[in-house]
Amino acid sequence: MKREIIKTLDGSTTIRLEEWDECYHSKHGAIQEAKHVFIKNGLSLFENNPVSILEIGFGTGLNAFITFLEATQKQQKIDYVGVEAYPVEADEVLAMNYVKELDALEFENIFEKMHKCEWNSKTEISNEFLLTKRKQFFDEIDDFETFDLIYFDAFGYRVQPELWSTEIFQKMYNSLKPNGILVTYAARGVVKRSMISVGFTVEKLAGPPGKREMFRAFKKL
Repeated sequence: MKREIIKTLDGSTTIRLEEWDECYHSKHGAIQEAKHVFIKNGLSLFENNPVSILEIGFGTGLNAFITFLEATQKQQKIDYVGVEAYPVEADEVLAMNYVKELDALEFENIFEKMHKCEWNSKTEISNEFLLTKRKQFFDEIDDFETFDLIYFDAFGYRVQPELWSTEIFQKMYNSLKPNGILVTYAARGVVKRSMISVGFTVEKLAGPPGKREMFRAFKKL
């Protein structure tokens, strides 16, 4: 499948899959979307507490890098697990302009370290941030009550509906600790019904720029 690097409307880059006309991040702004969906409506709910995070779709490493920046600023302990079946190529990583666009040149080595560190092994990225990249298909996830927060950032339902199935959300529910939270950019009714069917309590929130709505789901016990 042909891939190209494109610039999104906030100036940050992403990868576009031409055959699907699908991007790793929002064409309306990759950084804006990540901050709105995963930081503002996810990580911020755990302020002043250590957090274990599961990311569904490690991709370009943008969500992990922004989470690292937040953890560094707030001295918050993060244990981060990113699952990715098809890792991004080295030349694509080098083409991402996140370090510059986030005004984080002092942490350029950290962004590189995130991509260069070994797969399936826990790496100490900094005093605050531990990273484990797992090369794994989403339907192989079998964690149980391990995570406080899930960033669900899979490719869209339009191109990969199987990633938004009841079976996958059952795995997400099982992976969360009691009172854990899942956040995603998605807002389709079929996705909401799948999440509710496995036990999630789902709320609809204002979406990032270019998207009207998004979901946040709670494992309330």
